[in-house]
Amino acid sequence: MTILHLSPSSSATLLHNSTVAYSATIFSPKRGLHFSSNHHSRDASLNRSQEFPISDKWRTGVSFFSPFLDKSSEIESLKQQLLDAIAPLDRGAAATAEDQRLVDQIACKLEAMNKVKEPLKSTLLNGKWELLYTTSKSILQTKRPKIFRPNGKIYQAINLDTLRAQNIETWPFFNQATANLVPLNSRRVAVKFDSFKVAGVIPINARGSGRGQLEITYLDEELRISRGNQGNLFILRMVNPFYRVPV
Repeated sequence: MTILHLSPSSSATLLHNSTVAYSATIFSPKRGLHFSSNHHSRDASLNRSQEFPISDKWRTGVSFFSPFLDKSSEIESLKQQLLDAIAPLDRGAAATAEDQRLVDQIACKLEAMNKVKEPLKSTLLNGKWELLYTTSKSILQTKRPKIFRPNGKIYQAINLDTLRAQNIETWPFFNQATANLVPLNSRRVAVKFDSFKVAGVIPINARGSGRGQLEITYLDEELRISRGNQGNLFILRMVNPFYRVPV
């Protein structure tokens, strides 16, 4: 869900070779091939087809699975390109306009190959995700001196069974926010915050103070891409699939 800046005054949006063991039958001495005559050549051709019946099956198998293997390989390549592109960008704070365009282009290619068509029905969404990159100014706080920005890791947790979400800042503020999720379709949710914790310990009831929408545009076991209703891009990686959000 839309990651957002967790100060109580903020109301920004929340929120994969196969190894095929191919063993051919080795010619036995009794079935050796002889090429001394045309008759023997015909026998040889017949023997070859009998000796290696698995060969045609193997070729058929390769043909059938190739599109799937190619797609998975392309997805993994795009994921690595995306991670390489965002690695030096300080979660997006150091991104130039050109950096943002490049990241968005790679993200769009991944989104077009998304295998999980209904992410809000997938258990892959459950757990604790680390924010790797965003374009959200309310999170990045680039207008503040760096010492006054969130400098530690930022997490978001989601539990579909309870329709709860949680944003967690670490150093130096340790702020938290929890929210209810309202599915709008199989990809998009409305987010309604109901509580905040300042420094992780001081509770503040803020029911209805923060609202937004989030669409899950790419999802697998390792990576999630989301887009908020204000156009912000969020890229996260799974760190703990068993994490539970407080109810």
